Amino acid sequence: MAYKIINLKDIYNAIGEEKTKEKLREFSCSLNNDVEYFLKEKAIEFSKQDISRTYIVMSQYKNKDVIVGYFAITNKVTNIKKVNLSKTKRKNLLKFAVYDKENKNYSISLPLIGQIGKNYTNNYDKLISGDLLLKLAFDKIKEAQEIVGGRFVFIECEDKQKLLHFYESNGFVCFGKRNLEKDEIDKNTGKYLLQMLCDLSKK
Repeated sequence: MAYKIINLKDIYNAIGEEKTKEKLREFSCSLNNDVEYFLKEKAIEFSKQDISRTYIVMSQYKNKDVIVGYFAITNKVTNIKKVNLSKTKRKNLLKFAVYDKENKNYSISLPLIGQIGKNYTNNYDKLISGDLLLKLAFDKIKEAQEIVGGRFVFIECEDKQKLLHFYESNGFVCFGKRNLEKDEIDKNTGKYLLQMLCDLSKK
């Protein structure tokens, strides 16, 4: 099946914000309120402010282009505790990070897949697998890393076994957790998000 990966910025520049918002209303994700809320309420503004880039993934269904999923990418500084990494990962990470001896952690600026989700409207989610959607995000990040360098990416997700299994099966390892911010509490379960790291050179 063929997919189109379109920068949200290109969409609203072509058809305007209001028509873009109408198109985004076709997206629903009952599994994660934050994923749906971000796309409908924050993605355009974050794109305009260059905070993040959102990519809409589309495919053909009954001769019509429909949204099957999306992912949003940004760059974020994070801290990784030394004790949470294997010797090999520490060695590889040190090339890109600054080590803080006092706090025993690495400070590093990394691409963050801030949001990723499938569209459950009309069962469009069945038109793409989660593994493939994640691979499309990987590919887009690797394009940028070909230009500026780098090899790692990280995500933040809820502490749920199904999510852990999904990300671990795609090469991520957990390195820590981050407490939820005020505007995240009502859209997530629990009080924190797990932070997970992936080496894209192995992808």
